Amino acid sequence: MARFELRYDLRNPVEAGTTVAERYDAALEQITWGEQHGFRAVTLSEHHGTDDSYLPSPLVFAAAVAARTERITIRVAALIAPFHDPLRIAEDAAVVDQLSRGRLQLVVANGYVPSEFAMFGKGLADRVPATVEMVETLRAAWTGEPFPFRDRTVRVTPRPFGDRRPALFLGGASDGAARRAARIADAFFPTDATHWETYRAALVERGGPDLGPMPPVGPKFVHVTDDVARDRPLLAPFVHNDRASYGGWAEAAGVDTGFRTVASGDVWDDPEYQVLTSPQCIDLIEELGDGVTMPITPMMGGVPPSLAWESLHRIVDEVMPRGA
Repeated sequence: MARFELRYDLRNPVEAGTTVAERYDAALEQITWGEQHGFRAVTLSEHHGTDDSYLPSPLVFAAAVAARTERITIRVAALIAPFHDPLRIAEDAAVVDQLSRGRLQLVVANGYVPSEFAMFGKGLADRVPATVEMVETLRAAWTGEPFPFRDRTVRVTPRPFGDRRPALFLGGASDGAARRAARIADAFFPTDATHWETYRAALVERGGPDLGPMPPVGPKFVHVTDDVARDRPLLAPFVHNDRASYGGWAEAAGVDTGFRTVASGDVWDDPEYQVLTSPQCIDLIEELGDGVTMPITPMMGGVPPSLAWESLHRIVDEVMPRGA
């Protein structure tokens, strides 16, 4: 059975023809509607200082999602640790967790975009210590008890909802991040499957369970239509925007995040971006296998809300009844 999830970064390039406020409204409507139609989680991402207004404050938006929904898991992936004060994140996340009645998950990551580190006056060399401190601080803060933080004793209230805390994942695209996740996090959230085996082995070495191969995950972008030839040109500028930014950031940082820029002149040369009919999408789900997670990013790269809605309706009406 496939697991369908939503993801938003809320890019809003000029060519989309919509305002940021209109895009935020559309995302909240889609998430609320998606919860009612079987989407199990929504992921909100973070980047800073972009030309297309990429979402910089995912916890703020998560609070809006919490107020509009009742069941859907709300995941921030990823919270870029070096750019945030750990105590403020502990407080803000606890408030979101209370608002959502315990539906928040956090994926903490080092960050990698040089321009963002320059924006916040942070050094790339400080990434790992900042991530470790963030995870350790959140664990201690969410007990509700006093704990040592840097050179003082502090206490964070309120606690998260109920008698548990939000799940803390560690994101990353390296063997070091995978081993770190096995040591300090509840789970590993890799950008691709490359480093899963390192995480798996590190868990076993520490006396943990063998989680087996990484569960299958669908492409980064799937748009479902009744006319592939019609929709591909409409979507191409937004695929190009998505690939140019993610791929460009990876190249500038010298890291492999799984994203590639457009090298051949054909924006569709990366199989992570798919425009499919409903039968083709069902075939893809069957090919990926039982338990596959299908991340649906309806407004990827700035796709206009109206076009995103068309795909969402086809996924719910024609794909999920056979692929869920």
